[in-house]
Amino acid sequence: VLKTPDVDATMAFYRALGLAFVAEQHGRGPRHWAAQIAGVVLEIYPLNDGQLVDHSTRLGFTVGNLDEKLSALKSAGVTIAAESKSTSWGLRAVVQDPDGRSVELLQRPAEE
Repeated sequence: VLKTPDVDATMAFYRALGLAFVAEQHGRGPRHWAAQIAGVVLEIYPLNDGQLVDHSTRLGFTVGNLDEKLSALKSAGVTIAAESKSTSWGLRAVVQDPDGRSVELLQRPAEE
């Protein structure tokens, strides 16, 4: 669960990474948005008054083409915390979501 003061901006960021959200509400709880990724659910909730964003949360996603994804994110004004770098796991970069959370993007090496 990610809590944010700007649900629209946060959803737009994660949609740019390929997530598709649906609106949900459980009983009298707040309306929020959920996306499923390979059996994992990522939910975005509005931040309650007086609450602070948890900047210690770090998410990671694999992407098909890291250079393309970074270019699109840069054009959208996303902060790039660490540019693309080759690692033993593949090409890796770190960006920040609208609330300043680190999001690692990884393009795995092509299988031979």
